[in-house]
Amino acid sequence: MKLKTGTIVLIIIAAIVLILAFIAIGSYNGLVDRSEKVETFRSEIDNQLQRRSDLIPNLVSTIKEYASHESKVFSDIAEARENYLNADTLVETAEADAQLRTAVTNLLAIAEAYPDLKANENFINLQDELAGTENRIANARRDYNNAAKDLNTKIRRFPSNIFANLFGFESVEYFQASADSKENPNVGDLFGD
Repeated sequence: MKLKTGTIVLIIIAAIVLILAFIAIGSYNGLVDRSEKVETFRSEIDNQLQRRSDLIPNLVSTIKEYASHESKVFSDIAEARENYLNADTLVETAEADAQLRTAVTNLLAIAEAYPDLKANENFINLQDELAGTENRIANARRDYNNAAKDLNTKIRRFPSNIFANLFGFESVEYFQASADSKENPNVGDLFGD
């Protein structure tokens, strides 16, 4: 049985359409997977930042018992926490994170002036928990940035870039430290230096 030329052309066109459909479906699903991964890691950053934010009031109250006259540091902590809780975008979150990290560094520097505080078991536990949380935050940022890189690369590569544009996928921002966080905090002011 011999196929007519028109039938062969139709079969070839159908095969090409099917191949393109499979490529489109694969690209779309790959973009969705990567996009969800980015959102998951973004949520983990928020989760760890919230964990740190929740630890800070306990740390502040423990330190206040020993250093109640350090009101500037305590107000800086409160302001930084408020900025974090009100952050909506990734950039605002990164800036609030840097501000909060600086305020916590200043708060912990106060402990150096109070030997009884440094020996306080509650303070030691809170400090250990805070250090563990900082490690989790760093890991969450790294995971997010890796997922963002993976998604951004997929969006830019051919042929998935065609489908990314077609379906409205956009590049995501990396979680970057703000300019303020790259500067060492001046803790000399805390001790009158």
